[in-house]
Amino acid sequence: MPGLARTLSKLGFCSRAQAAQLIRGGKVRVDGVVRRDPETPVRIGQDRIEIEGQPVAAAKKIYLVLNKPRGIVTTASDEKGRDTVYSLLGADVAWVAPVGRLDKASEGLLLLTNDSEWAARVTSPETHLDKTYHVQIGTIADATLLEALKKGVRTKEGDALRVKDASLLRQGERNSWVEIILDEGKNRHIRRMLETLDIEVLRLIRIAIGPLALGELANAAVRQLTAEEKLTLDRATKQNTKAIAPRR
Repeated sequence: MPGLARTLSKLGFCSRAQAAQLIRGGKVRVDGVVRRDPETPVRIGQDRIEIEGQPVAAAKKIYLVLNKPRGIVTTASDEKGRDTVYSLLGADVAWVAPVGRLDKASEGLLLLTNDSEWAARVTSPETHLDKTYHVQIGTIADATLLEALKKGVRTKEGDALRVKDASLLRQGERNSWVEIILDEGKNRHIRRMLETLDIEVLRLIRIAIGPLALGELANAAVRQLTAEEKLTLDRATKQNTKAIAPRR
């Protein structure tokens, strides 16, 4: 049986961290009894869960697409008082959590949902779901650089990082745009690779997650993921997982 905090997250009420805080604060009852341990086992659909006297039921699943602007952080709150992605959603949107992250200086496609299990499938390393980025760099991208990105680098922290593919989009006199595809995603993956190669990142925009493209969604705009788009994403995660499943 899942723990109480995980159950509240699965029901789409709040994040596991927020749930744990509510539980430890004595605000959650299970079958009329206050439970202060976030790991308290719960039978979903059988046990009655209440928060501050109000019954908790499974929330309607929400799937959002956001075109994240530069300068916005991907967190629920920020200790430095910076604007977060939640400032773009509006007060009437129920609780959702980002599916993965984009750092403060990065832009583009960000998914948000209250479906924690779906989010875990989309971000799982096992699915190897491609993420596509357009990156403006402060140099001309030649064949040597593109090959170095595909071959991989070792950062000063000792991490081995690589990209699935890298290609030149266009170039000017002093800078160029490169399309980079990742099938894994470590913290600040692209930025750390380019920093290791002593290359400045001017802009970094995520333009696709698997088959889902950012398209013409305006900067800072948010919309619902369509049923067709979700189905296509679900199919992609399943196909990728099957493709790498070990043979029995």
